[in-house]
Amino acid sequence: MNKSQQWLRVQQRHANWYGNVDSGNIDAPACCGFINHEFIEPMFTALNRFKLKLLTTSLVHYHKATFSDPLQQSIVEQIERCYQLAATALSQSFPRPEVNFKLRGKSAGTAHLQLNKLRFNPLLLQDNPQAFIDEVVPHEICHLLAFQLYGKVKPHGVEWQTLMLHIFQCQPRTTHHFNTQSVEGKTFEYFCHCGCVHLSIRRHNKVVRGDSQYRCRQCGQNLQQTKSG
Repeated sequence: MNKSQQWLRVQQRHANWYGNVDSGNIDAPACCGFINHEFIEPMFTALNRFKLKLLTTSLVHYHKATFSDPLQQSIVEQIERCYQLAATALSQSFPRPEVNFKLRGKSAGTAHLQLNKLRFNPLLLQDNPQAFIDEVVPHEICHLLAFQLYGKVKPHGVEWQTLMLHIFQCQPRTTHHFNTQSVEGKTFEYFCHCGCVHLSIRRHNKVVRGDSQYRCRQCGQNLQQTKSG
């Protein structure tokens, strides 16, 4: 798809917000890197030209949450700063999301599009406070903004990348590179010809129940649990 066709589909997406054309997704450029900067300016021109507005039913203003934990409160304050930047850049206001710090596992944050909710991992926040403020918060907010502006699109597609670059001046990286050792939980040692492999407790329990058998991706041997495991 050439640039003219891409631009046409952006126009169609905005027009479709008002029910004028058939729906369609805007695919990210075929290159594996970041988006073409020549494509960004027309998209933001379209935002001002069509003056997209959120549905009235979504304009719910949550009370600004307060948290006793200073790090968590700093994230809430950063969220508000990010929304003020977005309002200035896009010339429209957005409903503030519900925020909590109940996310577990290796993910730093999660955006729930339909609920307009953000969840953050409190353990990874403690280990990476500045990276959360600089990268994780804008990353998750752009998921919500992309959904509210364009509807259902690719999670890290051209719309999300554009918002990251031009509102928050953040490189649109799709994953974090935090040390997740503190949140990995208990693991069990298994062995193959290649050496030791650690399985999560969930996979270990499947082996114990006889529901699953795991093989090494390198040598193809079935993983065998150590006697001490």
